[in-house]
Amino acid sequence: MSNKTPSLPSHRVYAVTKDGKQKFWRAIGAAWPHSDGEGFFLKLDYLPLNGAQIVIRKPKAEVESAETVPEIATA
Repeated sequence: MSNKTPSLPSHRVYAVTKDGKQKFWRAIGAAWPHSDGEGFFLKLDYLPLNGAQIVIRKPKAEVESAETVPEIATA
């Protein structure tokens, strides 16, 4: 089993905060799958504060800005 991670991440990591009805998505890192497919290796450039939700999503074909990430249903 190899410990080498792929050069490109498979997912992006976002901190999602809410101000009234508007949500703000901030890219805070990236994720790479483990070689066994059972988990992820995360690299966070920033740590979320003030109760932000951490959301991990597959990247779109084009590079997205934090404002263009689609809103998803949350529990």
